[in-house]
Amino acid sequence: MTQTNKDVVLAFISAMDRGDAEAGARCLDPQAVTIAKGFGKLSGERRYDTIVGTLGAFRDLMPEGMNPTIHSVTAEADRVAVEFEGNATLVNGTPYCNQYCMVFTLRDGRIVHVNEYYCTILADEAIGPLLEARAEALPWS
Repeated sequence: MTQTNKDVVLAFISAMDRGDAEAGARCLDPQAVTIAKGFGKLSGERRYDTIVGTLGAFRDLMPEGMNPTIHSVTAEADRVAVEFEGNATLVNGTPYCNQYCMVFTLRDGRIVHVNEYYCTILADEAIGPLLEARAEALPWS
């Protein structure tokens, strides 16, 4: 079971890399929740629809992908922990290289919970303005 769980988690990270919301959604339980730990603007809880929407937004924010370098994958029972670095270039040309540790909990072969640890200051400074500009461009803003 641990290898299957690792495969699901790595498929999810690959979907994040490509901004492939459909592939990412296949890895998630409909009740999935992610919690970005920390105190930045991009910290907090996200439910299934927001998670899938965020995956799709990654394609626009990082058109060349997140380009993750996986350093370790550890699995035990229903949990998988992954340490990796992202090596992206944002749509505005800014390099975005953050470090991540994500702890996934799976049930019946799908992700039900993720604790995300990354530099929220870097995310707020680099990605925050792009998300704000994107929100302002929406017709209902």
